[in-house]
Amino acid sequence: MEGYSSREGSWRSLPLGLLALAVLPFLFLSVPILALAWRTIPNGQWMTSLTSPVVTQALFLSLSTTLLTLVLVVSLGTPVAYLLARYRFPGHRLMDTVVDLPMVLPPAVAGLALLMLLGRRGLLGGVLDGIGISVAFTTAAVVLAQSFVSAPFYIRSARAGFEAVDPTLERVAATLGESELWVFFRITVPLAFPSLVGGAVMAWTRALGEFGATIMFAGNFPGRTQTMSLAVYTALESDLWAALTLAMLLVILSFIALITFRLAVGRNTRPTHSS
Repeated sequence: MEGYSSREGSWRSLPLGLLALAVLPFLFLSVPILALAWRTIPNGQWMTSLTSPVVTQALFLSLSTTLLTLVLVVSLGTPVAYLLARYRFPGHRLMDTVVDLPMVLPPAVAGLALLMLLGRRGLLGGVLDGIGISVAFTTAAVVLAQSFVSAPFYIRSARAGFEAVDPTLERVAATLGESELWVFFRITVPLAFPSLVGGAVMAWTRALGEFGATIMFAGNFPGRTQTMSLAVYTALESDLWAALTLAMLLVILSFIALITFRLAVGRNTRPTHSS
């Protein structure tokens, strides 16, 4: 028979004072989204805007760049997360802090930092420009800006997942003659999978909504660097319905990503208690 732990009380014992304190912040977070939906969905104008070039171009660019960003973040972030989770070495705390830094930096500062590195007059940009490679204000710059701001979300979650895996299981597999790579992919990754997926979802949604770093480092060029967030800002000045449509698409995509994650791995991450 399922019951509740000491940390999960029944709704019947919910303190009214606590409920009253929770209602206001909940409304603050939910009502603006409801207002956006109320303003957009009942009017059929959004269906016309859905096929406008500004919407379709921004949607395609956002989906394609965030997919590339996710591949880049998972590929490069997984070794970093595993290293931080399993080893202590000189500079561990520094690396840990630097990994978190993009989470607290203003996005515009992140974009400016990337520009100072890879812009035409940047630290590496001048060298790249000399061999005919331009990064700033291109679609590649969009991917790099999104990766910079979203990678910490994946690394944090992946690290927590790796730390939760019992090293004894890995050692037992190793004593059976399996290679470290086999142990990682057949033992460690499956056990840490919910955290890896959760981090990937959070990184993707963060990349999808990125604005400040992108506009600073990649610019706002339709069809090339104008993602959905940038298109909302631009369309607000000339086409309100396009802005509303793009905003609702961002809400829907983010909601679907989060709810899909919860349905897919929620049962694996939620402890069950019996009484």
